[in-house]
Amino acid sequence: MAAEQSTHIRLARAQDAGLLPAIEQCAAQAFRAIEGLAWLADAASISIERYRQWIALSTCWVVVDDHDHPQGFLSAERFGDDLHIHEVSVAQPLQGQGWGRRLVETAIEHARAQHLRVVTLTTFKHVPWNAPFYRRLGFAIHVDPRLETILADEYAHGFEPGSRCAMACPVTCPNPS
Repeated sequence: MAAEQSTHIRLARAQDAGLLPAIEQCAAQAFRAIEGLAWLADAASISIERYRQWIALSTCWVVVDDHDHPQGFLSAERFGDDLHIHEVSVAQPLQGQGWGRRLVETAIEHARAQHLRVVTLTTFKHVPWNAPFYRRLGFAIHVDPRLETILADEYAHGFEPGSRCAMACPVTCPNPS
């Protein structure tokens, strides 16, 4: 119980970057249960250098345990008036406890504090912890040229055409708590 109470979210620090790929890989193991997506469990992680870039932008947050060790994260990047979520991963032992939701809420609050217009992301349409999850948090299908380019790139890198969607949540959307 004590460890659960002290688990919290903070901005990621430079020294966290090297730990994020392992969390991403751990979280991706959940895709083994989805027909046609099991390959994602063995796919390459985002590079440590890329995580360092997001950390330097102060758009990467981590869920840390009582030892300040990252157990989950959200990485995002600002594009004009939009904050785009690139990755949300929570280590399997903490999955299903609301940490993914809290990370997304943290990104929305950051966007609101920065007076941004919208938070965007791309995700799988039919995976329960993807588009259906984001819909419950206030996201809706949204397409614009930047997001269309991201989706095209994802399809070019092996995702089945039509399996993904772009979503957005206006930062004025109500807190989904």
